[in-house]
Amino acid sequence: MELLAEGGWPAVTTRAVAERAGANLGLIHYHFGGSANLHAAIARRATEVVVNPVLDELLGAPDEHAALGALRRLLPATTDDTRATRLAVELIAGAMRDPLLGEVLRDQLRQARADLADRMGQLHPDWTPQRRVGAATLIVALLDGLMLHRMVDHDLPADQALETLGELVARTDS
Repeated sequence: MELLAEGGWPAVTTRAVAERAGANLGLIHYHFGGSANLHAAIARRATEVVVNPVLDELLGAPDEHAALGALRRLLPATTDDTRATRLAVELIAGAMRDPLLGEVLRDQLRQARADLADRMGQLHPDWTPQRRVGAATLIVALLDGLMLHRMVDHDLPADQALETLGELVARTDS
């Protein structure tokens, strides 16, 4: 993952990984079965590092208002983390160029949406499965969009956007 964050996917070769790990090149090839599977393993791990901390906070929030508070705290921390930002960018770029990496990222994001939909079901047992999936999809898209925009523009008024979302959530509560 360090090679990926430092130089993107072109820097992640079996030779470079072997050198960085102080391992035998043949062992890297044997264990991963080549660079495609090595890249897929790195993509899985990088997705866990980038997505899981935010997802864990959302899943652990007792309600939507607490989740919004977590987002207010996590958005700057996540997008100010140069390593995490580089990993996120490389994951998306790799997914667009390589079908195997696209499959890895797609599967990880589907799982994140499913976990969020399950949490929405716990918070709102009266919601239909379709509404839970819809809410989870919107939440993930909102996160992706805010993170992408904040990566490009650190002056993004994300607090105001999340405050407005909080007001909208409060209206649906009443």
